[in-house]
Amino acid sequence: MAKIAALGAYIYQAVLALGLLLVVAHRLPAAEFTAYSLFISVVQFGAIACFEWIRFACSRFYPGPDAQSEATERGTITSEFLACCGFCAVGALIAWFCGVPAPVAGLGAVAAIVQGGSEIHLTMLRFRHAFRLFSWMQALRASLMAIGTLAGAWAGADFAHVLGGAMAGYLAYLVLAILVSRGGFGEPGRWSLEAMRRHLAYGGISAGASVAAMLAPLGLKAIFTATLGGQAAAAPLLALDLLQRPFVLIVSAIYAIRYPSLVQLFDRDGGSGEFRRELGRYYALLAGFSAMGAAAVLSLLAVATTLLIAPELRESFLRVAPLITFTALIRAIVQTLLPTAAHLQRRLAAIAGLAVFDSALMCAGALAATAWFGGTDFTISAGAAVGALVALAGGLLLLRLLPFEMPRLPLASALLAIVAAWAISTWLGGNVVLAAAAGLGVTMLASLPVLPRMLRWLAH
Repeated sequence: MAKIAALGAYIYQAVLALGLLLVVAHRLPAAEFTAYSLFISVVQFGAIACFEWIRFACSRFYPGPDAQSEATERGTITSEFLACCGFCAVGALIAWFCGVPAPVAGLGAVAAIVQGGSEIHLTMLRFRHAFRLFSWMQALRASLMAIGTLAGAWAGADFAHVLGGAMAGYLAYLVLAILVSRGGFGEPGRWSLEAMRRHLAYGGISAGASVAAMLAPLGLKAIFTATLGGQAAAAPLLALDLLQRPFVLIVSAIYAIRYPSLVQLFDRDGGSGEFRRELGRYYALLAGFSAMGAAAVLSLLAVATTLLIAPELRESFLRVAPLITFTALIRAIVQTLLPTAAHLQRRLAAIAGLAVFDSALMCAGALAATAWFGGTDFTISAGAAVGALVALAGGLLLLRLLPFEMPRLPLASALLAIVAAWAISTWLGGNVVLAAAAGLGVTMLASLPVLPRMLRWLAH
């Protein structure tokens, strides 16, 4: 039940973040919202640039096989975090020299430190299998951030008030996290140069691969904008922003819940039959739930477009949305499922190569389609989907790194759900409500035979 609660915490955080974005966008004037959005983006980038490598290293090496290794890893992680806090402070100083107001630069550094530190703390909780506490802290962080930001927005409809409220939420979470974790991890262990070298090598490459994966949608957005112009590119860009979110949520939640046990089992006995079964189930969960999510998205596309998308964007949005959904599904599998064995074995070249391969092929596919078939929203989206599919086909070679026993029924049921949902949405396209109801019904019918088993695997 604790792992199911962790899944609920991920869903709660995602829904709250989406609602917060919509409310703040409605509350603030356009220029003030742009400043807020830019600040949040810079904070997220700063947290990733300074701390993501530590989080990746933590996900592979912490806590280790015994108490001594846990103490060493904890002490090294603490030292690395404090050093990276210094880098954040230097970044804030550089921003101030470049003309950013000192309060904004300073608060941005504090926000990045709390964001990065909280991610490392939550990762340590997960890999200690403290899923109940992890769920509470994850939900608490999202709640305090939302309460602080909304309070600031209602106190004054400008960037300064929203920033003040957001910082209050950050600091409140920081205080509570320190109180909750006091004594929970024991005394900090000794810093180890050898452990730090491992962290830098593995964490640096993994974080770089994560950044490379993030560049692919940015490159595709640039292609849409350069080819179609700002106005015509609005619908495809909106589709990219919205339709990636369900898959990010699905794979992130499954990774957070199941991967810690997989690492522990691999380090203990990576050649056992139990490990092969668990690795196969992990693959089945990632691929199966992602495909089920794609079927649900395809079923709801038409009715959601009618209700949520501006009339002038609907035609283009509906034209590209199925292809972008397909691309998002493929990239979720490429980024999370395929490199699992490489992460477990610490094959750094394979991790980096797959990330670069995936991003380059998706953008290359979009550019090739534009050159050969003309620059329309459909051809660009189709080219990107083909590029992502080629990356998937090439990345399947990584599955040979470790043997696994993958149950076939969950994947077969999920693929059946996708085909049925797509066929129904095409056949009943004239009646969006009926198409949505029928598509979701067929998705549930196809998923029900395997869903209880998959949920048991998830909670195991």
